[in-house]
Amino acid sequence: QNPKTYAIVKQLLVEGNAGELQKYFGSRMEFGTAGLRAAMGAGISHMNDLTIIQTTQGFCRYLEKNFSDLKKRGVVIGFDARAHPSSGGSSKRFARLAANAFVSQGVPVYLFSDIIPTPFVPYTVTHLKLCAGIMVTASHNPKQDNGYKVYWENGAQIISPHDKGISQAIEENQEPWPQAWDDKLIDSSLLLHDPYATVNKEYFKDIQKQCFYRNINKETNLKFVHTSVHGVGHKFVQLAFKAFDLSPPFAVPEQKDPDPDFPTVKYPNPEEGKGVLTLSFALAEKDGARIILANDPDADRLAVAEKQESGEWKVFSGNELGALLGWWIFTCWKNNNRDTRAIKDVYMLSSTVSSKILRAIALKEGFHFEETLTGFKWMGNRAKQLMDQGKAVLFAFEEAIGYMCCPAVLDKDGVSAAVITAEMASFLATRNLSLSQQLKAVYDEYGFHITKASYFICHDPKVIQQLFDNLRNFDGKNTYPKSCGRFKVSGIRDLTTGYDSSQPDQKAILPTSKSSQMITFTFANGGVATMRTSGTEPKIKYYSELCAPPGNSDVEQLKKELDELVNALEKHFFQPEKNKLQRKTE
Repeated sequence: QNPKTYAIVKQLLVEGNAGELQKYFGSRMEFGTAGLRAAMGAGISHMNDLTIIQTTQGFCRYLEKNFSDLKKRGVVIGFDARAHPSSGGSSKRFARLAANAFVSQGVPVYLFSDIIPTPFVPYTVTHLKLCAGIMVTASHNPKQDNGYKVYWENGAQIISPHDKGISQAIEENQEPWPQAWDDKLIDSSLLLHDPYATVNKEYFKDIQKQCFYRNINKETNLKFVHTSVHGVGHKFVQLAFKAFDLSPPFAVPEQKDPDPDFPTVKYPNPEEGKGVLTLSFALAEKDGARIILANDPDADRLAVAEKQESGEWKVFSGNELGALLGWWIFTCWKNNNRDTRAIKDVYMLSSTVSSKILRAIALKEGFHFEETLTGFKWMGNRAKQLMDQGKAVLFAFEEAIGYMCCPAVLDKDGVSAAVITAEMASFLATRNLSLSQQLKAVYDEYGFHITKASYFICHDPKVIQQLFDNLRNFDGKNTYPKSCGRFKVSGIRDLTTGYDSSQPDQKAILPTSKSSQMITFTFANGGVATMRTSGTEPKIKYYSELCAPPGNSDVEQLKKELDELVNALEKHFFQPEKNKLQRKTE
């Protein structure tokens, strides 16, 4: 019943354009653990009014089956500022249609009345003890995309088998319910609540538990620039600074207001580095700011840059900021916990493709470190399990600039990470230390961890399959490579098949998944490299790290060694020319 998508399909029928119709209706968007993510437009392969209605009807039925008290507890729904005028789709419209589906079945809905950062949804699930949460966002994807991200009652993103169960329920509930299209019905319903004011108050109260140097914050001369890259972050980072008694950061004026066209950037993704930060650098130079904080459009990720003595800007990698925040959060914990026995219940987590710096800190300081599969759904769920056992999970991070610094949100949160980074920088400034100098101090104490990650683009699933099959049958059937160029392979873990050469029974400890490719090679020189496919993009990614014990301070030699290892990995294992892979362009 959406006149715009209806008109698009009608036009294709008039033209007899079978190819386009096949693209729109050939296959339904797949509902996975990350929910949905696709371009907005007509047809069942895209995000539009109909596919949102069908998805929510399935999700509602699945929740009814799992929670006898669903009609008492309810769900929360949030949205970002994305919009697609040509198909009439927008995050707000999709959120209202989703709310309408639940309300029509007697389920209370806490629908935010305005745009919010993604972490507010998991926060609200936990805070109001709801059954589930939905966030309508495509994070830092291109502007035509949107997404539907789902959280379970524990406040973490769903993991299997919920994705399969929801997917099946969507298949069984495709015909829109009687008043599915009329989202105005919710406005007069007693089941609709707006959590905006409460959550805005409570969230900022909760993150203040991570504020340890209020007096320094009040006095600091350090200046910060913040960009929300045309997304939702501006207002919330300003409020976070206020909650920590920090002077507000300078906001990049061209990027501070939400704009679904993302007009000043090629990709609205701060992970892409300096290109996204051009306007931030200019503002920082003008206002004399030394540190830049950049959120992605749904404010669950954070990139940080710092002006160096040389006048150059250093953009920290996700692993480097993970090292700094891990060190800082542990140091604050230690200063506030005099009981030395408490450390046995302290945990930090990171994903298996992220730097192992937290493991090195944990070994030396005596707390626990655990690695999980890639993605915050695993860290969020594991953190909740540990917290339910009475453990303290201080910090979790992944190299894709995602940080969980505050136990009130069991997902990555770019708002709390931004203000905690600002407090850390303000504290270090009182010791005449920059973030870069402190990072070196962390590596000096716990051992240098040099990392390098990149990706190749490949649109042909057959080529990807062949590339990984080749690695599993390298010197004959069922044999993995024994070396990569001059680098000897000392261990292999394949989380697609479940093989791990380092385990006595050769079975991997982490969960395996046949639907995605992931192989980790350990090398005799202490290097580790993982190759994996992406769940949301046509990419084959790799992550490499060289760890040195404390005391080995020849960083340039370590970097050279890692560069050579990565070159060998690309040449022998990826074979980009043979497989026609497209390199990441800087």
